[in-house]
Amino acid sequence: MVDNLTDEQRKACMRAVRAKNTSPEISVRRLVHAMGYRYALHREDLPGKPDLVFVSRRKAIFVHGCFWHLHRCRRGQRVPVTNQGYWVRKRERNATRDRQHIEVLRKSGWKVLVIWECWIQDCLSLGKKLQAFLQ
Repeated sequence: MVDNLTDEQRKACMRAVRAKNTSPEISVRRLVHAMGYRYALHREDLPGKPDLVFVSRRKAIFVHGCFWHLHRCRRGQRVPVTNQGYWVRKRERNATRDRQHIEVLRKSGWKVLVIWECWIQDCLSLGKKLQAFLQ
């Protein structure tokens, strides 16, 4: 359990959290690729560096971790036990920044889809959402 970690162990765990090529992101990439779509990854010239970018379609997909981006699911609503003030502010900043990036992309003519980590377990439903978005 995370609550029993020393400060050094906790820091090591937090350093191991990746921003790119996460398991949920790779799952979405595999599914999209199997559907026959090709995409670019993490385009740095776009706001928020979307995880998957379909340039010719002007569509972008973000794959968000529920905890880190404040999803409304159980995992997203969990509050850390230690250093709560820091984590609440950090996660709120993430969510605010996400909204700003999506707004800028949409105003620039891009269509944006956010895939939440908790959605990935239901491949059939996720596949339908992706197919509807990418057509």
